[in-house]
Amino acid sequence: MHRLGFILVFLLISCSTEMTFVERPIIFDAQRVKLTKEYLKDRYQLERDSITIVPRMIVLHHTVIPTLDKTFEAFNAPTLPNWRPDIENVSGLNVSSQFVVDRDGTIYRLMPETYMARHVIGLNHCAIGVENVGGTPEFPLTKAQVKANIKLVHYLAKKYDIDYLIGHHEYTAFEGHELWLEVDEGYRTKKNDPGDNFMQKVRKATKRLNFKPVPEIKPH
Repeated sequence: MHRLGFILVFLLISCSTEMTFVERPIIFDAQRVKLTKEYLKDRYQLERDSITIVPRMIVLHHTVIPTLDKTFEAFNAPTLPNWRPDIENVSGLNVSSQFVVDRDGTIYRLMPETYMARHVIGLNHCAIGVENVGGTPEFPLTKAQVKANIKLVHYLAKKYDIDYLIGHHEYTAFEGHELWLEVDEGYRTKKNDPGDNFMQKVRKATKRLNFKPVPEIKPH
């Protein structure tokens, strides 16, 4: 009985700490690599032989797109589709993120965690992006997504030296910070994702990780 109890406890601990993903890679061909290197050089003045990053922060997002398949379709191509003229003149590199969380809480890994993804102005060079499908009144973010984000944040913080956990809507707080590298003072987009309520829930559950506070947004 003692041995059986030990095995049961071991299994429960293993299940509670296990992190599983569904691998669903977006296209990462020579064109995407080339555009990523150009982005690093043109936006951040970083000339590199590789597109790898040293993660220092996790940025949570929502897609507004209602389904996983449509979200994947939006990220899959190496170049921007014609429905994003607002950022196309900055770079032809398509938007992307390392992870996407579906509304049922399933976590999909779209690309290697340390490849640069285009998901947040000024900080892509050091940020892992987590997109959440939905985020509209018709398709609100779910409890399953909150739980999945909490698990994913714990996994990433254990694996990398993560200093910050932020919502996309908080990114401009880093203007002037040592991590902020965007060269164009006029290149900003207004974001509201994933919202304060979502971030409060994830932060409460990851408080013991002791992330640094988000800098106060300076008035312009």
